[in-house]
Amino acid sequence: MASPATVASSVPPSLSLPPSQFARLQPHAYLLAHLSPPPASNQPSVRANGRATSQFRVTSANAGSLTHTNGSAVVRIGDTAAVCGVRAELLYTDDIASWSVSESSSATNSNSDDASAKIEEERSHIEDLNLLVPNLSLSTGCAPGFIPSAPPSALAQSLSHQILSLLHSTRLVNADDLRIWYQPPSLEDSENNEMDVDGGDKERQPREIKAFWVLYIDIMIISLAGNAFDAAWASVLAALRDTKLPKAWWDVDNEAILCSEDINEAHKLSLRGMPIPSSFCVFEADAAAAWRAVVIPDAEQLNAEKQKKGSQTRWILADPDGYEEGLTQEKACVVVDKENGKTVVLKLEKLGGWTVDTEDLRQLIDISGSRWDEMNQILGQC
Repeated sequence: MASPATVASSVPPSLSLPPSQFARLQPHAYLLAHLSPPPASNQPSVRANGRATSQFRVTSANAGSLTHTNGSAVVRIGDTAAVCGVRAELLYTDDIASWSVSESSSATNSNSDDASAKIEEERSHIEDLNLLVPNLSLSTGCAPGFIPSAPPSALAQSLSHQILSLLHSTRLVNADDLRIWYQPPSLEDSENNEMDVDGGDKERQPREIKAFWVLYIDIMIISLAGNAFDAAWASVLAALRDTKLPKAWWDVDNEAILCSEDINEAHKLSLRGMPIPSSFCVFEADAAAAWRAVVIPDAEQLNAEKQKKGSQTRWILADPDGYEEGLTQEKACVVVDKENGKTVVLKLEKLGGWTVDTEDLRQLIDISGSRWDEMNQILGQC
């Protein structure tokens, strides 16, 4: 009679693979098995990380984390973490080559009550003078493939451009917070050495802008696990909310800008609203859907017929992680803000495909509105 050890050794090894190896060998099939389980299994449709399709990862924010900065913040979305520091430096108008032309146009706009003229003046100061300078870098070791002494990647440059574009389009920073004014004394005041208390008819000299604050916004992704843009922008927003600029004035005797060292005299930025982006990606059941759409003209119609029969062929995933981003091509980003409880869409981007229709975009806007409420509480506590 064979011993139990002999019987155990004669049993053929199992052909099943552990989930970690299955995820590496067949990543598309692994994610599809979670999103579309067999009906007999009675398992819910969830992502490989256990989240629902419209669920975002756990988010945390901490402001004032860095010293020697005017404002800083650390934001973590799942395993993606971003650190942002804001440094303010002076830019004298005497050092701006085209300032004489800009000053004449600004004087014309200041005398006008047209709101569009004032908006154009603010745009010209912030954009044309580059008063907001974001720079994003991916730290060594934040993800595989980022090695020391490597040149800036295309992803880092793309994210920097996206952040700069969103700063300009949302007009988040008020240009008046970055201006340093000087009021020349009137001739009568200099002669009489007194101010007209009653107001009178004295004509005061127009105010002059002597310098601007330039905000250098440095973002570093210290851990990259998907959806880097949402984490980077959240760190920028939290850092700008934490930024304080010292009281500054023009000293006539020294012909220079002097700053107060009293922290109590520093003022925060008066930001316009709180734009929050929400990123999504589209996962398709057919791994070769993009290829078939090019080769087969009726591929889109075939997918629509399959969906009508009840078999789901695509899923829109909110806040994709690095694993899901590698399996998707079509992406969407919705930037919203809320005014008086109403969701306002500030920016809408969609690229990489055409399966997301108008009804899907309405659902994404609703999800983005709920995400705004969540981020409002998180950023309000930091």
